[in-house]
Amino acid sequence: MKKKQIEKIPYITIAKPIRKRGVKYIAVTAWKNISHERHIILEVYRNKKGNLQIPVVRYAATGRDWGVFFPETGEWSRQKIVGQNAYGRCCWQQPGEERQEQGSVLQTPEDLDRISNFFKEIKVWDKEQWWDYFSKNETEIRNSEVERKNKRRRDQLQERIKDTPQLKEQELLEWASKKLIMAGHYLYYKKRGRRADICCSACGCVTSTAWKPGESYESQAEEMVIEPRDGCIGYCPSCGIPGTYKPQGKAKTRYEIKTHAFTADRYHGNGVVLRYVELYKTYTLETFPDEKGQQKMLTAHEEMEGIEIARTYYVPGRKVQTDFCKHNPYTGRDFWDDCNLYGLSNITIGKAMIHPDTWEALKGTFLQYSAMEEYAEETGLINARDYLSRYVEWPQIEMLVKMKLFGIVESMVKGLCGIIAGEYSKRPEDFLGIRKDRMKLLVETRGNLEILHVLQAERRMGGCWTCEQVRKLAEIHASCNQISRALEVMTVQKLLNNISGYAGCEYGTGCTNATGRLRNTATTYFDYLHMRVTLGYDMTNTVYQKPRNLSDAHQRMVMEINKKEQENRLKDTEQRYPDIRKQYRKLRNRYYYADENYLIRPARSAAEIVMEGRVLHHCVGGDNYLSSHNNGTSIILMLRHRSETETPYITVEIQGEQIIQWYGAHDKKPDEENMQKWLDRYTTMLECRRMGTTPPAEQETAQLLAYA
Repeated sequence: MKKKQIEKIPYITIAKPIRKRGVKYIAVTAWKNISHERHIILEVYRNKKGNLQIPVVRYAATGRDWGVFFPETGEWSRQKIVGQNAYGRCCWQQPGEERQEQGSVLQTPEDLDRISNFFKEIKVWDKEQWWDYFSKNETEIRNSEVERKNKRRRDQLQERIKDTPQLKEQELLEWASKKLIMAGHYLYYKKRGRRADICCSACGCVTSTAWKPGESYESQAEEMVIEPRDGCIGYCPSCGIPGTYKPQGKAKTRYEIKTHAFTADRYHGNGVVLRYVELYKTYTLETFPDEKGQQKMLTAHEEMEGIEIARTYYVPGRKVQTDFCKHNPYTGRDFWDDCNLYGLSNITIGKAMIHPDTWEALKGTFLQYSAMEEYAEETGLINARDYLSRYVEWPQIEMLVKMKLFGIVESMVKGLCGIIAGEYSKRPEDFLGIRKDRMKLLVETRGNLEILHVLQAERRMGGCWTCEQVRKLAEIHASCNQISRALEVMTVQKLLNNISGYAGCEYGTGCTNATGRLRNTATTYFDYLHMRVTLGYDMTNTVYQKPRNLSDAHQRMVMEINKKEQENRLKDTEQRYPDIRKQYRKLRNRYYYADENYLIRPARSAAEIVMEGRVLHHCVGGDNYLSSHNNGTSIILMLRHRSETETPYITVEIQGEQIIQWYGAHDKKPDEENMQKWLDRYTTMLECRRMGTTPPAEQETAQLLAYA
């Protein structure tokens, strides 16, 4: 849509407003040819005398697109003419206005004819709602856009399927049978006295052979096997292949072993398609009942099969795309789709072995220098899809792998890429954000992440620490913020000495208990220093830097900082809700009452309401209750024992003369039956005051409000 040309078209002004009740907006239309394409222009004005020169909105539409221009702000939008989430309001109506049938009208009947002739194929039931023409046109445009997008996706998917080479399934299954699935063969057996029936999963033959010598002369010439025992290795009497013994009674009729593997092929010249294959080895034991009804082994067999469940395409200059193999339960067929399943059925791609032919397939492609082969030799199982996706995004991974920084590479493959300091840097020290002379230490630790975090903090802070100090800081998992706050008041060595002294452990012992104790102590110490600085203490004082008992000092700081936060909260509420204090006298005259047992009165200030909630451990100190009391929507009353007028007992929320709720400590109602009667009589007394009836005598009132 030519927005600049549409803006240059002069506004279609209206001479005078429409004198009709309920009309708030007047719309006028016109046809315009812009860049050899016919447009319909809709301009909507407020139905006021001074607002008929510049419209509220200018709406332009064709059969393929639409746009909304707001002259007041000079901005374009592609919002719908009738919002779905705005109670059906039109785009020119204000948020506070409700949709009205007669609120927006066309200037003349010719405007409606012009709209209906422009949208000839659109049918509208009620022509008074003329905006439905534009709304249905928007729906058709959106549907056609979605259909074009889906068709483009389907065409691209079919193109990828067509250009993908055939999977070398037989070679993959043979390799998986030898290298991945190490279960071998099974020898199912059933002992019958000194003889046993043995069924081999490799040849499928069932052989009855002796495993124990007999007493007769003929039995001495029999061929014998080792006694079959569950989990032991034996040889098939028929084919001689070794296998693992498994008793017939414990064996499943069908047993399956599953694993996964990656393999790759060239795609579109120097591109690569990475395949994720699920491999199965199935063992099946077939039996039949004999004359006595017992299950007798008939045969056994094993089978290797695989299914390709995901393909990831890497093409230079294109976004990495992964297609997934799905199953249609209605047709019973598998099909490929360019998006994953949802929820618990999501197809996950995890770590797996890589077929050796993959390295040959990568040669000559833009991924031949990815160093994935060296990384796979080091780690064994890897997620090849994530590795190559990270390499496409950050080719510096090749450099890190060849420097044997496997800890850093592993975190990047998992998606933890916050360690990258210079995304476009070619030198490793700049890419990782450390000093150049520190690369040797990082290589020695094979890319330890904790070491890297400390070295990044060192460069960021402009420090120069020893290798021993770096290792100790990495052992306690110190973050950059923690180190920087601590080094403002002490040196690195003093910090490490203090932590070691409080923990009672040495660094670098390799003991997990000692390391855990050092880390817990460091966390407490850093937290203690931070609270001291926050409260404004002079941290040059060594007494504050190194207290005698760290645990006690930390607890005191927690209590002190909580107290300060409470004071700040009280001051803040007093400033935000000042009317609570101002209205106290007026509310006291209305709600105050006392008898020989209890006293009830309104809250004196916002701070008192907050303290009431903290002492009784309920939510009355929240902003909702404070705001309601401040505005007079509801009033917070304090009910106390007459003997302890300043000790919180029950908090009451009242509206007029009706109690909304009342609670004591921990949102419970103490002495609920009697207190409810007392409050009922209290509200009766308030109602008498409001009605202006003669109040009872003081003695009668006391009797009325006392316990029943």
